[in-house]
Amino acid sequence: MQAVFQDTVIAESDDTVVVEGNHYFPEETLRHEHLRPSSTTSRCPWKGKAGYYTVEVDGVVNPDAAWTYPKPSFLARRIKGHVAFWNGVEVRPAPQAPR
Repeated sequence: MQAVFQDTVIAESDDTVVVEGNHYFPEETLRHEHLRPSSTTSRCPWKGKAGYYTVEVDGVVNPDAAWTYPKPSFLARRIKGHVAFWNGVEVRPAPQAPR
């Protein structure tokens, strides 16, 4: 899977975790030069407190377009160390490598 913004791949992994229809990418697969921590937070009743990132590519800013659960609840422990995307970031299958 890939997360793409402004025709730039900002995350790519063949090992995402899908929760509630969202692909959570392992942190080590992110292109951190395109992510900036945000002060925004939210709370999910079963996952816990989320923190957000602003996504930026070539000067185009997409506030709070990525989120993570730094200390997820026990029920959501599979997404610890993972980041999901929305709001203008396209999450799509990665192209197949030529054989």
